[in-house]
Amino acid sequence: MSLKDTKDLLKFLEPFPEDVSATALWLRKFVWSMYPDANELIYDNYNAVAVGWSPTDRVSDTFCSIAVGRSSYNVHFGFYWGSRISDPQKKLLGQGNQYRYVLVRDKKDFPKEYIRRLVKEAYAYSLSRVKAGTAPLKGKTITKSISPSKRKPGKRPKEKKPVN
Repeated sequence: MSLKDTKDLLKFLEPFPEDVSATALWLRKFVWSMYPDANELIYDNYNAVAVGWSPTDRVSDTFCSIAVGRSSYNVHFGFYWGSRISDPQKKLLGQGNQYRYVLVRDKKDFPKEYIRRLVKEAYAYSLSRVKAGTAPLKGKTITKSISPSKRKPGKRPKEKKPVN
């Protein structure tokens, strides 16, 4: 099972404070406990380390994700198609056409049962979008991208001075 496949993710989380990494790993276990046959897609990008779960290896089929921001150490638990799922308690943040998330500052404040219901709905929506004939993968951890340059955690990029 891919829950044990942590080599890349642990390496990508090394620059972050221990509490931030611990929160991300705790959320990871939360998702794996619900969907052990889903695939984990890992992205180590310039602005964030992101982990998403999908019934395929395609990001567009992702149903939920964790993102750890490099500039602010924010941990988001999000829904790739969050605008398409119900949120009766209006706990999800985001105003865009698609992505919605909750900010996770402390796992004791994380609304597990509420989010569990939303994850189930997001999973069903994701399955409905999978193209016919797509070969399903089961329980794989796939490192999708590793950015060659990364913003140092906690540092914002320098403002560029306007050219006159």
